Amino acid sequence: MDGNRRTFLRRSLVVLGSVAAGGTAAHKLLGQGTPENKVDPNAPVTPSLTPDHQVVHVCCGKVVPNPGHDGQVAGMAETSARQGIPGRKFVMVIDLSKCDGCGKCMAACSKMHFIPPDRQWIKVLRMQDAEHTAPYFFPQPCYHCDNPPCTKVCPVDATFKRQDGIVLIDNDRCIGCRFCMAACPYGARSFNWARPHDPPEALEEGYPPEHGFPRRVGTVEKCDFCPDMAEKGLLPGCAAGCPMGAIYYGDENEDAITNSQGDMQRLSKLLLDRSGYRHLEELGTKPRVYYLPPANRQFPAPGAVSPESKI
Repeated sequence: MDGNRRTFLRRSLVVLGSVAAGGTAAHKLLGQGTPENKVDPNAPVTPSLTPDHQVVHVCCGKVVPNPGHDGQVAGMAETSARQGIPGRKFVMVIDLSKCDGCGKCMAACSKMHFIPPDRQWIKVLRMQDAEHTAPYFFPQPCYHCDNPPCTKVCPVDATFKRQDGIVLIDNDRCIGCRFCMAACPYGARSFNWARPHDPPEALEEGYPPEHGFPRRVGTVEKCDFCPDMAEKGLLPGCAAGCPMGAIYYGDENEDAITNSQGDMQRLSKLLLDRSGYRHLEELGTKPRVYYLPPANRQFPAPGAVSPESKI
């Protein structure tokens, strides 16, 4: 135990030292005036933190514009993106009795966000509470917690909680330390280890934190609760793509949620009548995703095929 603790602390200090060193170099470069922007497009670009907490990008010994994100030097995301939609408090409810494990929520999410085939922002797990009970399927997105541990450990405020309940990542500020991944108890985040290959349609849209693409190597990504869709009054990709109507989405302030089949429910009544709960609620993270127990299942669970056979 003591040996593992010493190893963890030693590695953490190495990471923080590297960030500080890169930030000091970047700070000196910033003082040299406007940088020369002509750099090798294939050279690695590293986000760095300056002593005054400014995030810059360094390549070939120069501070360069943010690669792939409209040529801008990294700063804070727009105020509107960080504040969220006024008066809203978005929430999701997943009815486990309706989920048949088809995985179409994953497919819809991946298509909407151009997610690479090696990851999913929403997973469908095959669960079984005891040997003598029937299995069921458990969709698991990011929970957009009201007490998110991920935002507390980010040293550059790249991941943040909005007033409308959504937790987002600003990849213009992400320095790839992965502290947020270690802090998340639900394993909701993924890391871009290699240079992403975004399709042309993703590159054309430009980057805002609300949809998380185009991607950049060395940054973290996750389910974003589709705030761009919510602003238009539309369901997230996973909810809209669920043929069983198992995923409800709505506004807690309005006490109303709906699914792909147009079934509108009062949030408070549904949670009370169906004994709604939150996953690992004892951790105190206060997820904004609720589950309805898999009672009276509407599909033959033993014969169904799960997209993921193991958890």
